[in-house]
Amino acid sequence: MSTTDGYLPGRLERDYIESIGQPPQPALLAIEVAAIPDGVPILDRAGGRVLAALAANRRRIVEVGTAFGYSTLWMALAQPAGGTIVTLDPDRSRTDQARGWWRQAGIPDAQIQVINRPALEAFAATPPEAGLDGPFDLVFIDALKHEYEAYLAALRPRLAPGALIVADNVLWSGAVADPASTRTGAAELRAFNTAVLADPGLVATILPVGDGLLVATVRA
Repeated sequence: MSTTDGYLPGRLERDYIESIGQPPQPALLAIEVAAIPDGVPILDRAGGRVLAALAANRRRIVEVGTAFGYSTLWMALAQPAGGTIVTLDPDRSRTDQARGWWRQAGIPDAQIQVINRPALEAFAATPPEAGLDGPFDLVFIDALKHEYEAYLAALRPRLAPGALIVADNVLWSGAVADPASTRTGAAELRAFNTAVLADPGLVATILPVGDGLLVATVRA
């Protein structure tokens, strides 16, 4: 329990945590800078640190939504030797830039496979898209908010027992917690959160990190 009633961590605490953490790899800092003028959405840095901690022992990772490859790089840097990531994003111009930053960070090309197709199209492909057969031991979702439930439904049969499911933006800047909000995507994210936290095959919670980070473990 909290030592002080009503205590909530704020900027002071976040700055303290950042001050004692390992400095971000220069390529991560470069992506943070590059994302600002183009308005490219990337994971909050605190979320990146959480994602890295979760990816540390995960050998086969699938990511829905690459953008500039920021979250991809946090996971790749944390993975054990021989680990692989397959990441999906239809925007080749962004993923080509991402590959440059991954190389700058010393990540071998073979560690990260990029699929430049809409995720649901790739999941439904016949024959199956190479690299998407699984089993995966971590999935990270950060793409079209109204498709989160469909992404997870497509990936669920490809997850290993004990796999982790992580999804970003699940609080949507407060819109999800406000039933009166009409922000695009809020209702779909609310339904996604409710379904995951109520699923008997999962143990799940939402961390108030960044824009909300949902974390769930597939029961063995």
